[in-house]
Amino acid sequence: MSVETTVKTVCAGQSAADKPQEIIVRIDNLVKRYKEKPAVDHFSLEVRQGEILGLVGPNGSGKTTTINCLLSLLKYDRGEIEIFGKPMHPAARDIKSRIGVVMQNVAVIDELSVYDNIDFFCGLYIRDRALRKKYVEEALDFTNLQEYRKNRPGKLSGGLLRRLNIACGIAHKPKLIIFDEPTVAVDPQSRNAILSGIRRLNEEGATVIYTSHYMEEVEELCSRIVIIDNGHEVADGTVSELKGSLRNRETITVEAKNISEEELSGLKEISHVYDVTFHEGEIEIRCDGGSHNLVHIINYLMEKNIDFGRVNTKLPTLNDVFLEITGKELRD
Repeated sequence: MSVETTVKTVCAGQSAADKPQEIIVRIDNLVKRYKEKPAVDHFSLEVRQGEILGLVGPNGSGKTTTINCLLSLLKYDRGEIEIFGKPMHPAARDIKSRIGVVMQNVAVIDELSVYDNIDFFCGLYIRDRALRKKYVEEALDFTNLQEYRKNRPGKLSGGLLRRLNIACGIAHKPKLIIFDEPTVAVDPQSRNAILSGIRRLNEEGATVIYTSHYMEEVEELCSRIVIIDNGHEVADGTVSELKGSLRNRETITVEAKNISEEELSGLKEISHVYDVTFHEGEIEIRCDGGSHNLVHIINYLMEKNIDFGRVNTKLPTLNDVFLEITGKELRD
């Protein structure tokens, strides 16, 4: 059974009671071509209320095109898109007023101060001045930008600029927020602050679509992950479901100067061990399950009087899943 088939089979078995009920975003059979080349190829997606959905894929997989179609920034060739239960179209101001967008490229106005930038973008949807002032102050507090309120963007560090970009995108209290690579080129402290802020927004009721090439962020943050490649979905599930689709559940490495072919064969006979290699003084042992693999392997090495040194064990990560599904070759 393929990884893709396994993932879809696992997810299909999830009970309806485990899922939030209201569908916030529905994309059905979306097709977008550039000339004859499909950028998005019959792609479907549902995002339910309260989710933090990770939408990930290699370069050129169709993520950005899908988001631009979702926001009616691009015309598409086929398919239906609904947001909050209504058809999305370029003039759907009532829908757009409930969406926040934080794109990868910082989009602020250099001539305006931090406060005035947030006020400007909030004012696109909030006309009441008193309410808008309240929302701007809350956005400043939320992103910890109060002390920079009079600064212009050119005076801010990269991390502060990212936080300003987020404040501009969320000040009007959107119910759906799309984050496209919000932590690119920021320091670890700023990254932690941004991720913490996204969690808070979700806890306060926002549904989130999150794209990133940082798999550790997606693994930490997202309640469900969709992997897109060549314009269509190749996997959909929680982190544990996606990891469960891999045969390799644990990799154990052992430093050893010498080990015979017979002893290597003996390691392969241990329950849940499916692959053993020895190269340049290191035994690598791959397991397809089990809960005490390390204990069994060390016991075997000691019984056979095999001299060994450092032992490491590694569980699969989302990055391992991503590479298994989309391949390890370089993408443009």
